Amino acid sequence: MSTKQQFAICIQNEGYPASLELWKVYRSLPDEKAAKHQLIRIIDESGEDYLYSESWFVPIKLPQAVEKAMLTAS
Repeated sequence: MSTKQQFAICIQNEGYPASLELWKVYRSLPDEKAAKHQLIRIIDESGEDYLYSESWFVPIKLPQAVEKAMLTAS
């Protein structure tokens, strides 16, 4: 299982407007078991990680400097 940090943009938040902001970049955590069920583990606005539908997010690759800055700010 990969331990590399990943990021994704939220494109859907129906029913979870307090937990997910549309068009915001979120950290995602590797979770192979969840992926088998089309779910993604996201660190949401609460600061905790929860499972959401993969279809609600678009994975992105950030430049190394941006990734480092975002991880430092977390």
